[in-house]
Amino acid sequence: MIGEMQSNLITIPEEEEEQELQKKLEEIKKGWILKPKEMKRRRSSHLALKRCFWAIVLASVIIALPIIIVKNWPQPQNNPPPPDQYKVALTKALQFFDAQMSGRLPTSKNISWRQDSGLKDGFKYGKGQLIGGYYDAGNNMKISFPMAFSMTMLSWSTIEYGHKYRAVEEYDHIRDIIRWGTDYLLLTFDSSATTIDHIVSQVGEADDLRCWQRPEDMAYSRPVHRAYEAADLAGEVAAALASASIVFIDDKNYSQKLMKGATALFEFARDHSKGQSDSKMNEVTAQMYKSSGFYDEFLWAASWMFYASGNCSYLTIATNPDKHAFLSTPESRALSWDNKLPGARLLLTRLRIFLGPGYPYEAMLKEYHHMNDLNMCAFLKRFNFYNFTGGGLIQMNHRGFQYLQYAANAAFIASVYVDYMKAAGMPGWFCGGGYIVADDVKKFATSQVDYILGANPMNMSYVVGFGEKHPKQVHHRGFSIPDDGYHYSCTGGYQWRDSPKSNPNIIVGAMVGGPDGFDEFYDMRKYYKYTEPSLAGNAGLVAALISLTASGGNLVDKNTMFTVIPPFSPSSPQPPPPWKP
Repeated sequence: MIGEMQSNLITIPEEEEEQELQKKLEEIKKGWILKPKEMKRRRSSHLALKRCFWAIVLASVIIALPIIIVKNWPQPQNNPPPPDQYKVALTKALQFFDAQMSGRLPTSKNISWRQDSGLKDGFKYGKGQLIGGYYDAGNNMKISFPMAFSMTMLSWSTIEYGHKYRAVEEYDHIRDIIRWGTDYLLLTFDSSATTIDHIVSQVGEADDLRCWQRPEDMAYSRPVHRAYEAADLAGEVAAALASASIVFIDDKNYSQKLMKGATALFEFARDHSKGQSDSKMNEVTAQMYKSSGFYDEFLWAASWMFYASGNCSYLTIATNPDKHAFLSTPESRALSWDNKLPGARLLLTRLRIFLGPGYPYEAMLKEYHHMNDLNMCAFLKRFNFYNFTGGGLIQMNHRGFQYLQYAANAAFIASVYVDYMKAAGMPGWFCGGGYIVADDVKKFATSQVDYILGANPMNMSYVVGFGEKHPKQVHHRGFSIPDDGYHYSCTGGYQWRDSPKSNPNIIVGAMVGGPDGFDEFYDMRKYYKYTEPSLAGNAGLVAALISLTASGGNLVDKNTMFTVIPPFSPSSPQPPPPWKP
């Protein structure tokens, strides 16, 4: 650059050249000195502008970002929450009843390994053939006593929680299940008559136990057993039909048909007040379902007959003092297929809580209420009334097995009673001088169902098809024999009974017998006490699950049970007799 300037100055005269050179040098010096400062100022100004720009941009982002996020974040829709584990388990537990169906199966049931069966049941019996109903457990027998109890429990749960069944889209399904059972029970006696002299107690016997065959392959004789004095059986079937008549109150003709049959059965039970064990009506049935007496079924049936008919004569029967009503042993407090006292007391306590009919029923209803409170307290560990396994399972069956069905029944009545109390605005009650918070009893119910669903030392769900780990060798003929088109004889099926392999079919929703008193479970087909499911067991499980699911809300239906109950007018006690000196 300097070389270029010197070459340009050669042509200028000397003096002028000197002056011009000095001038140029001064300008160059000024340029050297001043230009960097001006450039620095310009750069500083430019940098400030840049900083200001980016500050504005950053501020805009900070302000706009939350607005953008809020506007674009998925907004909550009015959709139901994801299903809880009780809803999922309930849907599966109901499928067990579909798998247990006997007779001509409806086309809506899509269990691939089940087809029509038992189509000759009762063909020697006469006009009313005994086609339909449910197989009792892992055998192929149809036993009226536990079947009727199962239908009563399912009906009770539907009356209390119909809104929940609707919420989980199982309302039509549960009604179909109940009707399949009650349609069959109507065939077990002359339901067109007002007076009957017998009732069918069982279809099938020894061959069903000796043979290991799918029900579709049965070719052996299936005798029909009848009872002529069994008040307990008649009372239970009456309860089943009466409770179902409330479920089907929207179907007037069918509801009336059920009530007509229930009325005839109740009269039969009252006229033949001999227990199943006393009359020895059926030694085969008694081997598996030996009734301990008839009073509990009689009280249970009278309670349901009152609710279904509105006839206070049944309430008078139910509130007639009897020493059996005040039994308070561990056995008498355990609701089961054999003992309905806890259920009957709770039904009558419901009446007192919501309607309070007063005199002349109040005194006995108050006693039932008190005994029901004691029942609930007995479920809590702090009272040491029942033993619990180390894993938390209540032990209510002193026969030493099948604990789960007793725990499920206890969970249901505990849960529904708490719902009664909350609906009435009562947060708890007194037991033994101490106050019990209702939520503690609800927690008991939840703990028992959670144990069944997998919260146990085995980390196993005892409901087939629920959870990652569940029983694979269920003691069940139809479950264990493949549907491969081959007809296996009675003894030919033993190869499947004795196989160490998992069952080829899945009987979804079946609750097995469960663990022993030490929380140990043996998933082996031959150990039926551990691995056999039953109608009565699953009915209690379904009732407990529907009471605990959050679907449909946490309220009980107070009104459906009272649909046909007339208003109670206040009445005064009988006046004392005239005074005599």
